[in-house]
Parts: sequence; C-alpha cells; structure tokens
Amino acid sequence: MPPPLQAHRLLISHRRLPTPARRRFTAASSVQSAPATTLAPGPATSSILSIRESLLSGERTAADITSEYLSRLRRTEPTLRSFIHVADAAAEREAEELDRRIASGEKDAVGPLAGVLVGVKDNLCTANMPSTGGSRILDGYRPAYDATAVRRLREAGAIVLGKTNLDEFGMGSTTEGSAFQVTTNPWDDSRVPGGSSGGSAAAVSARQCVVSLGSDTGGSVRQPASFCGVVGLKPTYGRVSRFGLMAYASSLDVVGCFGSSVFDTATILSVVAGHDKMDATSSSQVVPEYASELVSLDLLESKPLNGVRIGIIQETLGEGVASGVVSSIKGAASHLEQLGSVVEEVSLPSFSLGLPAYYILASSEASSNLSRYDGIRYGGQVSADDLNELYGESRANGFGHEVKMRILMGTYALSAGYYDAYYKRAQQVRTLVKQSFKDALERYDILISPAAPSAAYKIGEKINDPLAMYAGDIMTVNVNLAGLPALVVPCGFVEGGAAGLPVGLQMMGSPFCEVKVMVLITFRTGDCSTFLQGSSLNSGVASR
Repeated sequence: MPPPLQAHRLLISHRRLPTPARRRFTAASSVQSAPATTLAPGPATSSILSIRESLLSGERTAADITSEYLSRLRRTEPTLRSFIHVADAAAEREAEELDRRIASGEKDAVGPLAGVLVGVKDNLCTANMPSTGGSRILDGYRPAYDATAVRRLREAGAIVLGKTNLDEFGMGSTTEGSAFQVTTNPWDDSRVPGGSSGGSAAAVSARQCVVSLGSDTGGSVRQPASFCGVVGLKPTYGRVSRFGLMAYASSLDVVGCFGSSVFDTATILSVVAGHDKMDATSSSQVVPEYASELVSLDLLESKPLNGVRIGIIQETLGEGVASGVVSSIKGAASHLEQLGSVVEEVSLPSFSLGLPAYYILASSEASSNLSRYDGIRYGGQVSADDLNELYGESRANGFGHEVKMRILMGTYALSAGYYDAYYKRAQQVRTLVKQSFKDALERYDILISPAAPSAAYKIGEKINDPLAMYAGDIMTVNVNLAGLPALVVPCGFVEGGAAGLPVGLQMMGSPFCEVKVMVLITFRTGDCSTFLQGSSLNSGVASR
C-alpha cells in the first residue's frame, strides 16, 4: 500500500511549501485537507526543471534518471498496470545518446524536455511502437509515423517511455474498458484511476514517468487527474494538433497532458501547441511561453489575486455531488478569497443539458469515425465467405461491448427518422451551452467547479451501470461542448484508502486563454497577464 502522504493544497506558486499538517474537518463530510499555510520561498517543484538543471550541471546523467524511473515502473507496474507497452530498451538507448551529446559539448543537446520521461496514451500514434487504442481490433498495429504532439515532444528532447492504458478508443470513465488490462489507482489499488486516460494519470501519480499525454473528449484528462491527485490540462479545442490521435468524436477530441505541477503542464503545452498543416482544425494563434508567465513567489503581494473575479458554478455543488467533494471545493474557494479574489456563485441554466447532448453528439461522431475499422483498411481480419460477413465478424470480434453500444447509439441518432429529434436538438443544446459559458466568462475571469462528483470509486462498482458511469461526466462534458480550456489541480482529500483520496478543482477560462486557468490572472485589455496559480505536490505514489 502507499505510504502516508502529505495533504496537497491549492497554492499560489510552483515552488514547494513547508509540508502542511493534516487536519480533519468537523463537518459531517469528514474531509481531510491542509490548513491555510503561510507562503514561503522554497526549491522549485518542477520535475522538468529539476531534470534539466541536473543534466546541465553534470550532477546526474540521463541514463541514471531513466534507470531510476524504469526501476520504479518495474516495481509498481504489476499492481498498477498503467502501461500497455514499455519501450525500456529504446528509452535507455536515447538516454545514452543524450549523455554522449552533452559530453561532446553539442549546444543543442539539452532541449527544453531533454531527459524527460514521457508516457503516451495509446490512442496517439507512435512510430515503431504498438498503438492499439486499447482495442483488440488494432492489436499489433504499429504506425509508420508519430502523432504531431509526440513528434514535437521528441524534437524537444523528451524520451517516450511507453504507451499507457485507456478505455477502448477513449470510451469510458474508469479504464476498465481497456481490451488488455484494468489499471488501478495509486492511492488505493482497489479503486479506478478514472478514464479514459487513466493509465497516463496513474503513471504520473506513481512517478513511473515525469509527465504524460492524454486525450480529452468529455473529461478524459481532467477526471483522472482528480482521481489520481495530479495536475491535468485540457487545452482549447484546436490549440494542439489532433494529427495522429485516433478519432473518437472529432469536434470534441483534444490532446491534453498530465504533470506533478502546473509548471510542468505549462512547459508541455508550450512544446506541443501550435498550428499543424496536417490538421485543418488546429489554430494558427500565437502560442505563448506558458511557463514564463508563472510568477516567482518573491514577486507576489500578500493579496496576489486582488481584482480577480471567480465564478463557482452553482449547478456543480448540488444534488448528486459527494459532501466531501463540496467541502473541498468550498475550502479551495475560501482560500482564493483569502488571496484577494472575489468568489461568487454563478448559475448556468443549460449546464444539466450538456450531459445528454454530449453523449448523443459523441456517439454520433464515433459511429462515423470508427467505420474505418473494418478488417480491410485497419484492424484484425477474420475469414469470411463474403464481404458483408467479413466486415461484420471482424468488427464483432475486434470491438468491446462499450464501443459497440456507442456505435449503435450514434447510428440510431443519425438515422433519417430520428436525426431531428436527437442529433439536431443536441447541436442546438451545444449552442446554448457555448453561449452560457460565454456570458459567464464575460463577467468572471475564470469559472471553477469540482472535476468529478466523487472521489475515485471501487473497481467494478459502476461497470454494470452505464448510466451511473455516464453521470460522472457531468462536471466536464460542457467544457468540451464549448471548446474551452480547463485545468484540474488537487485541492483536498476525502476519506478512503490508506491515506485518503484526492479531490480535484477544475478551473475554466475563455478560448485560447490557457494562461488564465494556469495563473489566475487579472484580465486587462484582452491580454492574459500574470498571477500564478499552481499546485505543489509529491505525486500520490505507489512507492512500494
């Protein structure tokens, strides 16, 4: 089991604070959280910066760092099962080559991500590695190219450690929907890590890798980040190229990332974001150096959030949300008020409509996107006497239950007799959701909510109740419908497991203002300028 863990706290710096003491709320919710702490200077908590500095100083080699992470991965993987494929030999070779280049004095050897071990969700294509999407229908498939996000990480010096587990084609909220294995939560191995990017979140939480890539169609980065106690970032739709990402719902899919600090996720986003000629939906807007916007603690005032207006979404704190989650979110909101911000409840009347609209739209797009897996162009092929039988049997054998169900739901919603009643109406609801967020974000700098209605639940608890599992996405799907950026940071604990279960705070901002959700800033003259918001944490480790 994991060792006792220090409680994480919403902080206003990417620097480490003195370890806060644990305390128990007297309310019936029995939430564990850290008390208010006086900010104090300390060493940076960025794993990426630490690795870079150690390489440049000669204190450590890339081979040593890689060996350390691989050792931890081998020790914890039998329990966690975060990875579908581990490229240990390739990672060791790349680390040795980096050390050789550093020793020979090559100036460009130490890129911004030099020596950083990255886990990649297995629905992102990687050259010369299996890329299965968590599905048997692509078992053994090895692309000839890297997804754009993966290629940009490699060009920045990152070392791809392997491919992380996921719900099949991203369709699920627990990672139990993988065709290969069930990933467990590092905080309590009887619980789910969330999904669909559960493998990527668990790998960072257990320090099997430094950072990881995931994808977010309806919360698949943010909900696992909350369950696993790490930082999860969903960028604006179009901010990161989708080229090489296996399509689930093309108008909703976004490549996101996980890290143990806001600084690390900001660094990753700076590398992978930007226009890509291979993706017509990628934005040509200028990509800022996100990490450079993070203000040093020494420069902050006692009330660094003066003038910042924050709206806490009223509909996310009511019926169906665990009392411990509500207490943690309200505690985080109180902390933000102490730092000078104005926090008010705001109602989004269309919020509850987002969940059914999302599942209609996502399933409809999936029914189209997954038609390519027919046993001829992609996927395993079965022997058959005619073409229709080949299609049907190949898909029946290759797809799991959840994928088949969503294809059927989507095909039904798109059929001639029901298109207006379901798909068209869902698109109209999407317009309402976008407008409600737009109106709210004209009054507030950011919006906040829980990232999930509860902490991580038991493995198998909801696998036979799909409606209950779908309902768990209520906090996140609206952000995808509106195409907004959102960040999740740990903000407290509820009881459960050996050391408590983490709760995540979700912060949402206007399109292409990722800086705003990363730094809790004052909005001046249309610019995203500078106050740092972050979470400093020693991941929820399974340090066995």
